[in-house]
Amino acid sequence: MTAQPLAVYDGLVKRYGTVTAVDGLSFEVPEGAVCGLLGPNGAGKTTAIRALLGLAAPTAGSTAVLDERPGSPGFAAAVRRVGTLIEGPAIYARTTARKNMRIEAAALSLHGAEAQIEELLALVGLTDRADTRAGTFSMGMKQRLGLALALLGGPRLVVLDEPTNGLDPAGIVEVRKLIKELPARGTTVLVSSHQLAEVELMCDRATIIHRGRLLAEGTIAELLARHGGAGFATQVAPDEAGRAAEILRRAGLTATTQDDGRLAVAGAIDDGAQISRPLADEGIHVRELWREGARLEGVFLALTEDGDEEQAGAASAEVTT
Repeated sequence: MTAQPLAVYDGLVKRYGTVTAVDGLSFEVPEGAVCGLLGPNGAGKTTAIRALLGLAAPTAGSTAVLDERPGSPGFAAAVRRVGTLIEGPAIYARTTARKNMRIEAAALSLHGAEAQIEELLALVGLTDRADTRAGTFSMGMKQRLGLALALLGGPRLVVLDEPTNGLDPAGIVEVRKLIKELPARGTTVLVSSHQLAEVELMCDRATIIHRGRLLAEGTIAELLARHGGAGFATQVAPDEAGRAAEILRRAGLTATTQDDGRLAVAGAIDDGAQISRPLADEGIHVRELWREGARLEGVFLALTEDGDEEQAGAASAEVTT
């Protein structure tokens, strides 16, 4: 049996003047899943989330959350059953973490919420700082408090925008584990993130958008199988990594710089010489070269770069016709 979708995008279009932020976006978030919404900066992720929650009126198409569309009689009640962490946590800086939780519980008309508040503070690792003013918290601690606030009342759906922002590596691992376990608590997750490795580890499904348009969506395994042919990694001198990436892109490959002079390289590669030769021709010494399995980052980069090329081709056709 197909899981019931808790969030639905049906041909959503949103324009601001002459700018199209979202262009015909259609996908669903099935119940019981952790779904990632991926795209470069400016891809339309935040606009799509705002439209789902009734914070931005569609130009065309529609959205629905918990079977209610914006403007319907039951929409406001449906949104109250959705936990959100969008564009940073909404907290009262002059009061404590525990008091922030109590204020939110009162706003949600939750009675006898003390046990749940203590449980959620422990879940996000803030028990020891529960009586500290939130304004003194680090960004990572504020994010964790925001996540606890989003989970108050046991929402069926939570919508999270960059939930690991400001967290140290240990904190990222903790939040990832927490998010992965939310469906077992009865909470479905839609998470927007630019941290592709985290999405691959955290999510069951992903939707990739670029310039407001859907490029691909499906389970992580399906996306890797369809679009993520095995790639390569190489290492050059750190000060030459940027130039090396540009050389490989001119050779028709997808190349992204990483730490310590490493580059992730994808494309129609049959032999490592397709990487080492163009670099050697430009005087760049390859220190290491190895084959890697498919990764979501490679899928993302290949799809978004293809989207840029298609748009450039369309623009060229318009100019010449």
